[in-house]
Amino acid sequence: MENANHLYILWTNADILTSDKMVMMYATNSMLHKWWEAVTVIIWGATAKLAAENEQIQTRIQLAQQAGVKFSACKACADQLGTADKLTELGVEVIYWGTGLTDILKTDGKLITI
Repeated sequence: MENANHLYILWTNADILTSDKMVMMYATNSMLHKWWEAVTVIIWGATAKLAAENEQIQTRIQLAQQAGVKFSACKACADQLGTADKLTELGVEVIYWGTGLTDILKTDGKLITI
């Protein structure tokens, strides 16, 4: 992929504790402690709804963004769940991810799936 020090987190688990205590915690601390040069959290499926509706997760997204974490959501999922506008309002990039995810996998990019 573009950088061996770029971590992608494919976030599909909409469990609030997993979202808060793994995805947000690890992504934010990865940037604060410079474990990775770049971290991108890919919001896919049910997490688009969680991020758009849950204020606690929205706050965690904002804190992670302040630390330098990039958030990007699957446009097909966001459109189907009616969350694209809210995610965009939160500063989340909303794009089609099928090709991008495939490229990460085919080039042995660093990917955690939650």
